[in-house]
Order: sequence, then C-alpha cells, then structure tokens
Amino acid sequence: MQTLDLIDRKILAELMADATVPIARLAHRVGLSQTPCWKRVQKLQAQGIIRGRVAIVDEARLGLSLTAFVGIESGEHTPLWRDTFMEALTTFPQVMEVHRIAGDLDYLLRVVLPDMSAYDTFYRALTDRVHIKRLTSQFVVERMKAETVLPVNTTTH
Repeated sequence: MQTLDLIDRKILAELMADATVPIARLAHRVGLSQTPCWKRVQKLQAQGIIRGRVAIVDEARLGLSLTAFVGIESGEHTPLWRDTFMEALTTFPQVMEVHRIAGDLDYLLRVVLPDMSAYDTFYRALTDRVHIKRLTSQFVVERMKAETVLPVNTTTH
C-alpha cells in the first residue's frame, strides 16, 4: 500500500464523489492551485491508485433489474480449471465482479441481468463451459446501500 498524504486523500475523496469535477474546482476544494493539483491527479493515475473514471448508471433503468450473487465451489483446484473458469467468465459481460474467497465456496460472482430467464440462460451457458461442483445463487430483492466512495481518511488525525 502506498502512503498518501492528506491532500492526495482529499483529491481521491472528491474524485470518487464526482469524477467530472473541473480541475479548478477540485484544486480549490483541496487547497491547491490548478497545476500542482493536476500533477497530483496525474501521479495518482500513473501509480494505478486511480484506475479509471466512470459514469455510475441505474441498472433498472437500463432493463437490468435482477442482481444475483453466485457462489461457486470448483471441485478442482488446478491451474487448468482456474484458467478455463476465468476464460469462460470473460465471455459474460453480465458478470460484474469475480472474487476468490475463503470458506465453503471458492468464488463469488456479482451478476447483473434483465430477468430470471436471462439468469437461466447465463447459468446454462456457464455450466456448459466449466465443470462446477456446486453453484448457489442469491437474488437481490432490494439494494439497501451501495457506495462508490471508499472511506479514505481526509482528516489530519
């Protein structure tokens, strides 16, 4: 982990809240002039701390009203299986996140789809491509909280 000073953390907090903020306003908010602020933003990007800037959209308004958390137990723990699994997942744009986890399951996926029929199509296509010992799915009924701003410490204490 890289050590960030207070100004860098403030820059990150501002950009996570609104990546479209003009550099002049960002500089004012963090207490810098424009050029040093821009250089810090560029440095944060070059270091890979800022990985990109995106628009956050409402999935339901795009017709993607079903979110599923899919737990997978592989049954195999070989490089070949992992490579096959990851290669298969790259063909599914509806898979938003893939996490290798500890516990009863090996992987947890967050999948966003239009409806249950689309989930069934996804399920069949995935299990046709990869041998999976156990697959469990939980479907989101209501999103209670979803944040995009990480808790960076923007105070001096």
